[in-house]
Amino acid sequence: MKPGTLAIALTLGVMLPLPPTGQTAGVAITEWLVPWPDSRPRDPSVAPDGTVWFVGQRADYAARFDPDTETFTRFDLPPGTGPHNLIVDGDGMVWYAGNRAAHIGKLDPASGIIVEYPMPDPAAGDPHTLVFDGRGHIWFTVQQGNFLGRLTMATGDIELVPVPTPHARPYGIVVDDDGRPWATLFGSNMIATVDQTTMTLSQIETPNADSRIRRIVLTSDGAVWYVDYQQGALGRYDPTTGDIREWPAPSAAGSRPYGMAVDDRDRIWFVETGPSPNLFVGFDTVSETFVAQSAIPSGGGSVRHMVYHQATQSVWFGTDSNMLGRASLP
Repeated sequence: MKPGTLAIALTLGVMLPLPPTGQTAGVAITEWLVPWPDSRPRDPSVAPDGTVWFVGQRADYAARFDPDTETFTRFDLPPGTGPHNLIVDGDGMVWYAGNRAAHIGKLDPASGIIVEYPMPDPAAGDPHTLVFDGRGHIWFTVQQGNFLGRLTMATGDIELVPVPTPHARPYGIVVDDDGRPWATLFGSNMIATVDQTTMTLSQIETPNADSRIRRIVLTSDGAVWYVDYQQGALGRYDPTTGDIREWPAPSAAGSRPYGMAVDDRDRIWFVETGPSPNLFVGFDTVSETFVAQSAIPSGGGSVRHMVYHQATQSVWFGTDSNMLGRASLP
């Protein structure tokens, strides 16, 4: 474990022009420079104590940021781990995806002890994104290996569900109120879901064969929302009716929407990574209008994953410009 200190913080709340129907005020964005250069900080998770955890994908670490003291603490992971994502459970245990080392790890921050849970199939070499199901499991994607997986937290047992479409590249993943996972298949124009009782996987095609579906969230009505990285669109799938609707992102085909989150008012937030600087965008699902578009102060480079924290009404993210960011929602 290595302590780190705050190097720099940037704040900006720029509201770019949007149609007059937009009603949301500008989003204030603050960024802190992560003290380990060129480490690609990404995929934050807010712990029960309010600290923010993230991984350094290029530098084999997990790190904790204290927003009150604005300090970083580093926890080294085994060399070659290539951590891609982490989540923090209710006991403060940190679970991470060992993307280059074919395992899911559990870090105890108090002791520094790491337990590794290896993939049961050598084809599943790159666990990607993790999510809790609230029922004692972690569901996860395996991008190049082409699996969805479920880890039982109490035992470490792992079940893998193969995706039948070749090179589908399972990517973003969320779990609904019934414990059912929904995942994007980034190598295709499809969404996948798994029946958690039978472990049977189903695929849903979105309208455009050239779409590449990257991240995914759920609103309170059970609708599945996604961003189309290739076509520059926001989409909504209704699991009850099967209907799919899509809205062009504000920056249109050049948008490259990537990191995505949803708040407690069912507003969708995502980052357009095509423009420079990257743009933090808000969409009101009630009025079906884009209501915010704010520039990321550092430029961003790419914002790959985001997490909403209800208690502070904020969205946390990491950037390829080596920053940890917080968007304070209006």
